[in-house]
Amino acid sequence: MPPSRSKRLSTRRQLLACAVVGAASTAAYVVWSPGATVKDGRHDLGTNGIWMQHAWLGGDGWFTQYGKEAKKPLFRDPRRLAEAAALLRRHRIRDVFPHLCPAAASGAIASHDPAQTERFLDAFEGFRVMPWVGGVLDVSARPGDRAWREGFARSIRALLDAHPRMAGIHVNIEPCPSGHAPYLTLLDELRAGLPKGKLLSVAAYPPTTILHPFNDIHWDEAYFREVAQRVDQLAVMMYDTALANGKLYKDLFTRWTREVLDWAGTTPVLLGLPAYDDPGVGYHHADVENVPNALAGAHAALQAYPKLPASYQGIALYSDWEMTEDEWGTLRAQFLRPEGPRGASS
Repeated sequence: MPPSRSKRLSTRRQLLACAVVGAASTAAYVVWSPGATVKDGRHDLGTNGIWMQHAWLGGDGWFTQYGKEAKKPLFRDPRRLAEAAALLRRHRIRDVFPHLCPAAASGAIASHDPAQTERFLDAFEGFRVMPWVGGVLDVSARPGDRAWREGFARSIRALLDAHPRMAGIHVNIEPCPSGHAPYLTLLDELRAGLPKGKLLSVAAYPPTTILHPFNDIHWDEAYFREVAQRVDQLAVMMYDTALANGKLYKDLFTRWTREVLDWAGTTPVLLGLPAYDDPGVGYHHADVENVPNALAGAHAALQAYPKLPASYQGIALYSDWEMTEDEWGTLRAQFLRPEGPRGASS
């Protein structure tokens, strides 16, 4: 056979092989169905969480600063507070994280309205209220600065002493690189300074992944375990991946769920679900990162366990101000126990 003909045949075979592999890969992707549907409520323990907006506890100055004076009565009205609490009870949420960020240069957390805070605690009796404090790393949150840490801890202690019905505090510092030692120091000092019986909760980061290789917003196993040993709860922010493919996100959420539950040991974990839009930011696509896709990923991981891990507490929604009626409906249909609500403390 002439060399030129042999070469042509070899090229054709290579092209045919590539076409076969490509067709097989396409077919495999089409039939690949990550995630799972679970509608019997088996993964709902009635101990779920939600991040809540600043207006619920914030001082009057916040409304003025951001031009929201007209909205203040909506959050100060006891009837509105009762309605908000009833909505969350209906959806079997127990832990609430009302926003009190960012911290000041001194470490002091954002100001709150004491009377409003007591009204909130009245309405949310039976819930675990843990204000959400912290800020942007090295801007409004400086865990590497001893004076800032002391001011932060002192301010948190004053808040919890003034409102003893609060269950504890929820710390969120963004970003927080994997291996960041000052953050661990901060957690140690906060735990030592909290009033007896109060909880230290953190907004934690999901595991590292090749799909989103940024270690300032992902934690490796060793660091995740270090944080877990220092806190009473991990609410893991399992979103902001920039993924534009729903199947990839479901599969990633499944893998993340297994990893964080295994790495947490006995520390309770809330799986953070994205319920927000933020169009145009690049790191979040709401048609991919959303409540139904996240739930599908979580269910796939959880149903693989013969028994739910001791670390599993439930899901946490980000956030109350972004949740729509459709999303509440999805939660009812695809996660909550169908027999209806129980008390918030169940």
